[in-house]
Amino acid sequence: MNRRTLVLAALALAAPWCAQGAALKPLSVVETIEIAAPVAKVWAASKDFDSLDKWHPGFAKDVLTKGPNNAPGAVRALTIKDGPTFTEELLSFSEPGHTYQYRIIESPLPLQNYVATFTVKPGKEGTTVVTWSAKFTRKNPSDNPPEAENDEAAVKLITGVFQAGLVNLKTQTES
Repeated sequence: MNRRTLVLAALALAAPWCAQGAALKPLSVVETIEIAAPVAKVWAASKDFDSLDKWHPGFAKDVLTKGPNNAPGAVRALTIKDGPTFTEELLSFSEPGHTYQYRIIESPLPLQNYVATFTVKPGKEGTTVVTWSAKFTRKNPSDNPPEAENDEAAVKLITGVFQAGLVNLKTQTES
């Protein structure tokens, strides 16, 4: 085998890994909202790992299936309104820092390696700033996934989930 053939063979073998690596680039979403309410009120309304259904309009049920509430390692089963259920695990929780981080364990969503952080901080003049962020990759390693599973669709999906929750949290805590 000549040198040119070896190089072409090596490139052909490496191509699927390179394509997969490019398709599975890390994606992220960061949504922030300012709420005209004290930090203590906003944190009290949103801090419990098993309370997403109480302030997010997209969820019908949030039940702890493992561990105590707000303890790292706790697992919750979330049921989407008129939809499926998926599970998430609490990775960290800080009462004084008003923040927690969690990951998706099982989900029908076309995402993987999903880790999100929820933070409540003081804003200007007695307001509160809530930031909800996530990093993830798509499940489909193809460079040409179906439109509903491409990078833009994945980011749009999570952005919509975060925005709906934050707007509703604002409405609930400002009243």
